Amino acid sequence: MKRAKSKKTARKKSAARAAKKRTASPASKVALKGTVAKGKRKAELRYIPWSSVPVEELNPLLGRHFVVGQNIMLARVLLKKGCIVPEHSHPNEQLTFIAAGALKFWIDGKIIVVNAGECLTIPPDMPHKAEALEDTVDFDVFHPPRADWMNKTDAYLR
Repeated sequence: MKRAKSKKTARKKSAARAAKKRTASPASKVALKGTVAKGKRKAELRYIPWSSVPVEELNPLLGRHFVVGQNIMLARVLLKKGCIVPEHSHPNEQLTFIAAGALKFWIDGKIIVVNAGECLTIPPDMPHKAEALEDTVDFDVFHPPRADWMNKTDAYLR
């Protein structure tokens, strides 16, 4: 019994030393403080209620608002029944979560219906189109953040 205990203790100590080495470098301490090298946006802690982010009305059936972090973007997209998001592609990886409603996607030669509580991952540069089958609340995560959305050059939605 003593041997098992001492091996377990040795493993814990070894794991603790390895963890300490991983976090002890000056670079990792800087990253934890939220500073960023080479001209990237500064990472910072922010609390942002959705109600404080104005909804951008892109057309009568489509609205959105989004929050941008250092390397990701979270968008809340509001689609009325019948709204069509025309076929498009972008260099960003996309993860879509349907909070309410349903979206029908045409993607990669398939038709996929994503219902409330379901997710869809879309690889970078993959053309896709969507239709709201009912009033829908959609959360999209993009990596990296969508430059066309931030600088409003997304004419396909307007």
